[in-house]
Amino acid sequence: MKGYRWSRSLGLLAIAATVGMTSVPAFAASDGAAQVLEWNQIFIESLVATNTAPSVSPRVGAIVHTAIFDAYNGIERRYTPIFVQTSAPRGASRRAAVIAAAYTTLLSLFPSRQGDLDASYAASLAALSEDDDEDGGRSRERGIAWGVQVAQAVLAWRAADGFNGTYPAFRGGTAVGQWRPTPPLMGAMSSQPLAFTAPFVLPSTILFQPPPPRGLLTQTYTDDFNAVKVLGKATGSTRTDDQTWLAPFWDGNASVHWNQAANQMARANNLSMSKTVRLLTLLNVAMADTMSSTWNAKRHYGGIDTDVTWRPVTAIVLADTDGNPNTVADPGWTPLITTPSHPEYPSGHPSLNGAAATVLLSCFSDEQTFTLTTKTATDLLSRTYMSISQARSDGNNARVWGGMHYPSTVAVGDQLGENVAKYVNEHAMQPLHGDQ
Repeated sequence: MKGYRWSRSLGLLAIAATVGMTSVPAFAASDGAAQVLEWNQIFIESLVATNTAPSVSPRVGAIVHTAIFDAYNGIERRYTPIFVQTSAPRGASRRAAVIAAAYTTLLSLFPSRQGDLDASYAASLAALSEDDDEDGGRSRERGIAWGVQVAQAVLAWRAADGFNGTYPAFRGGTAVGQWRPTPPLMGAMSSQPLAFTAPFVLPSTILFQPPPPRGLLTQTYTDDFNAVKVLGKATGSTRTDDQTWLAPFWDGNASVHWNQAANQMARANNLSMSKTVRLLTLLNVAMADTMSSTWNAKRHYGGIDTDVTWRPVTAIVLADTDGNPNTVADPGWTPLITTPSHPEYPSGHPSLNGAAATVLLSCFSDEQTFTLTTKTATDLLSRTYMSISQARSDGNNARVWGGMHYPSTVAVGDQLGENVAKYVNEHAMQPLHGDQ
């Protein structure tokens, strides 16, 4: 795995820089990219409207954007395809194909939103310019038919990827250090099918499996324990006010956050249609393959009774059983954010942050201005960033500030995502005719 590495030193737990909160800026899309960005935004809105779980959102995004990519690429043939190898009929409209592929996949994945999607579909087709349809509507019709055909092929492919399988509930174990259900629900591992879901591009979900977690008696574990104990508790923490605000903000849907960022950057940098299609597909496929790799590792290490995968909410309460003289139990300790119901190692959100930031940094300089939003039960929160790396850092640190993860696990997760993103970028959607 030349070019890929494992590192636990990401400069975590630094005090977050204060940045302003503003409304989402409006940017003009380049000619041809408008439909791609429009339907990426509709995908984002669909995740928010249906409150789709952050863990399963990357797979949804990858399905939608793979269909968009292969529909576009079957006409242009600029890159190697992801799944659909055939070419579109001659004269098919690229824009109509993109719209039809996006609509068809979104309707299948979000049937409750049919009314909204139908309206968007009709408006999007009606807005197509005449210069993309010079033969009495036949170009548009061919593009629509091709987009639907590609979308249906991608949907059929992913219907058999293992995500819809039935698996026995996993509840970890009671060995010291092993993950077990956490309060308040004390439920079995959530989104467990992701652990058995085939990747889109990676040859296997174990290609970048991280090394086993650190042991209970190591200095790393001691540092992890004591850091989250003081930073992550609900009350009496050493967090700053800004860090306390950022923890629930970054507990939002990572697919929403990073697609918002990519969409705004593509507009601001006036990316061409081909580069926009590839960027958004690379982002969503890398995040999907990262999530299945992360969940596979969670399920693997969570089933080993000698590996340390318990959550801080368990470890801090039961520290008098861990054999480490430098960890002190606090029976009343509770985290700022309710702990997700799956093993602590490796970390999920940070793995997505690492994948997404790596994709964006492969296309743009670090200094970008973009606004992210998180919808809570009562508010719509927003945060404007001036760099990709600052967003990545805040998103990662927020898992410790929220009391859900240990710093070293956050670093491992981020590196896992970075490794996956680099692999996908180097092995999928490769240019056929030089720089596209």
